[in-house]
Amino acid sequence: MRRRLINSTLAVVLVVIAVFGISLVIVETRTIEAGAQESVASEAVRLVGIVESRLGSGEKITPEILSEQITAKRYAQIRVPGRPGTIEIGRRPAGDVMEKRVRGDRGESVVVQESRSTVSAEIGRTLLVILAVALLAIVAAVILAVRQARRLTAPLTDLAETAERLGSGDPRPRHRRYGVQELDRVADVLDASAERIARMLTAERRLAADASHQLRTPLTALSMRLEEITVTDDPDTVKEEATIALAQVERLTDVVQRLLTNSRDPRTGSAVAFDLDEVVKQQVEEWRPAYRSAGRAIVRSGKKGLRAVGTPGAVAQVLATLIENSLMHGAGTVALRTRVTGNQAVVEVTDAGPGVPPDLGSRVFERTVSGRNSTGLGLAVARDLAEADGGRLELLQQHPPVFALFLAREAESVEE
Repeated sequence: MRRRLINSTLAVVLVVIAVFGISLVIVETRTIEAGAQESVASEAVRLVGIVESRLGSGEKITPEILSEQITAKRYAQIRVPGRPGTIEIGRRPAGDVMEKRVRGDRGESVVVQESRSTVSAEIGRTLLVILAVALLAIVAAVILAVRQARRLTAPLTDLAETAERLGSGDPRPRHRRYGVQELDRVADVLDASAERIARMLTAERRLAADASHQLRTPLTALSMRLEEITVTDDPDTVKEEATIALAQVERLTDVVQRLLTNSRDPRTGSAVAFDLDEVVKQQVEEWRPAYRSAGRAIVRSGKKGLRAVGTPGAVAQVLATLIENSLMHGAGTVALRTRVTGNQAVVEVTDAGPGVPPDLGSRVFERTVSGRNSTGLGLAVARDLAEADGGRLELLQQHPPVFALFLAREAESVEE
């Protein structure tokens, strides 16, 4: 493309130079020839006038006097009546000449000649000047064409590299502009596409990380139930554990659906009025075997009969995250306490462990932030789940740790 731009620019410049150059040569040639012819004629008239004036005053007419009145490289022949011979000034030119004959009122005649080679030499000098100007114009055109080609092709090359990077999985926008409206428009579109691709990749990676983290807890609980089934021969126990396992599968399905919904739009919720006591009770019973295996206890207390507005599966997942964190990082008995504050139902989860380090208190809900060797995703995802239904998850106290899940209460419950 660069070569085409240079060639096209040079072609235009050459055409312009050819058209105007040839026209200028023709005009200048005719002008020089006409000027030379006019100069010879005027000189002949002037010599006739000088001869007449000297004849009228009776002065002598000599070649020495007249030679001072004629231009060098010109030849003049003067005939005076009553005087034998002619007066010649200068050297007679050979070859093709320009000539002018003038006769005076007293019978004198003057012939002035000039070689056309002199005119041709002047025309040649003029042509050299025109040619030099044309060459300078061509050089300037080449320089401008190269600069313009670089200015246009460099952005295109850069945009091609940006598109190639997008295709290879590097969605970082370049934010480069080139001062050309059309190219800047293409750059804007590529940058916007890069930002959209980056957001989509971030959302996909976030979904994968959230899913791997959030599915681990229900799958662990489900595997524990299945293990209970494999080690017992009591049909009633098998039936009870299978029923619980089926309920866990339903919650697992709800978790998956919730993750997919949040990945599309984190603000989209499916909040309904539900029995908060039932969700708290289910979580306590589900985690009691794990705590018993760790030599610890999990208990519940507080106000009963609360009905909250939210997604039961999401609320259960938030509580499961808090309970699992207490199991992994806490110590002693884990207590779930329900209470009411204003028009909100609150579930507090606390234990007797060391709590949250002081330097992480304000960042504990950020992704990848963890006080232990964990992913740091659990609390961040839990807060997203809570906020999707209009609730919130807060750290009320760092030591001992107290996490609180705030949910809107059902309208009827609030009136009561």
